[in-house]
Amino acid sequence: MSAGKVVLALDGMGGDHAPDVVVDGADIARERYPGTTYLLFGDPARLKPLVDRRKGLAPVLEIVPAEDAVTADDKPSFAVRRRRKSSMWLAVQAAVEGRADSVVSAGNTGALLAISMFSMRMLEGAHRPALASFLPTSRGEVVMLDLGANVECDAENLAEFAVMGSVFAQALQGLDKPKVGLLNVGSEELKGHDEVRQAAAWLRRDGSPVDFYGFVEGNDIGTGVVDVVATDGFTGNVALKAIEGTAKLYSSFVRDTFRTSTFAKIGYLFAAGALKKFQKRVDPRRYNGGVFLGLDGVCVKSHGGTDALGFAYAIGVANDLVRYEYKNKLVEGLTKLRQTISAAESSSSELQPSGGAE
Repeated sequence: MSAGKVVLALDGMGGDHAPDVVVDGADIARERYPGTTYLLFGDPARLKPLVDRRKGLAPVLEIVPAEDAVTADDKPSFAVRRRRKSSMWLAVQAAVEGRADSVVSAGNTGALLAISMFSMRMLEGAHRPALASFLPTSRGEVVMLDLGANVECDAENLAEFAVMGSVFAQALQGLDKPKVGLLNVGSEELKGHDEVRQAAAWLRRDGSPVDFYGFVEGNDIGTGVVDVVATDGFTGNVALKAIEGTAKLYSSFVRDTFRTSTFAKIGYLFAAGALKKFQKRVDPRRYNGGVFLGLDGVCVKSHGGTDALGFAYAIGVANDLVRYEYKNKLVEGLTKLRQTISAAESSSSELQPSGGAE
């Protein structure tokens, strides 16, 4: 754990309900994380009245003027070229320059990734960033990545994602040896395309930096059989949206069922307490705060439509990663992965028949 105070850079103008949600979220987080202070980037004319109305927030928060803001419609390339005076860009720069330990934004996802990659660069040993977040399971929570940053991935990318997810789970869930699975079309070793099978072969070897469980299927995600599910961004994003859509569908089924008759409405009164516990268990705000893993910095992406409580959870993710010294531990894990892959390639070359004349 990192000693001393943590400083977080907040994109005050990013998100569907900014800046109110950002300021309210910071106020909630202020009570949860008394050792954390904030740099809030945005329009002072809009931010200062909001901050002043929240007793106790101003002493731990500094408003940093930003004359521009990234919009939801901005393309990533446009944001990188033309939004260098925006609240998002300046917040990322604060983390790059060491004035802040991490950045949190609810703004445009593509723009945030592009700006972060341009400014922070990749961490030593990582080739691509992966968007990671938590999902609820029957046993607790599972880390899933990549959720959309990379549509196509090779075996090395997938193996790196497995390491990133493992360190992420250690940091935020306190697990010593998280079980890691690769998402596949079946659990058998011969299933799947070459890239996922090659990644699995590396992760199974002695000296692997992760506790590799093997392949998992889509229906395993919610069972909690593993602590981390790694996959490419295309598959991960489709799986995530399918899970979210199914959850909303069943929630609507439950609501409609209790409206079908008078007896059903009476039954709701008896079941209200249990339903509230259920709603809290699957509340998406509790899982808010995706992280671009693999960057040479900590960048947390809050859902754009979240409320203050959800944004506070995203701040909590950033705070925990900084205090856990996530970057240093990830470099160690990626170094071990490189050694494992090199050993595997050396073994493979030794088994190849030598050429030349007889």
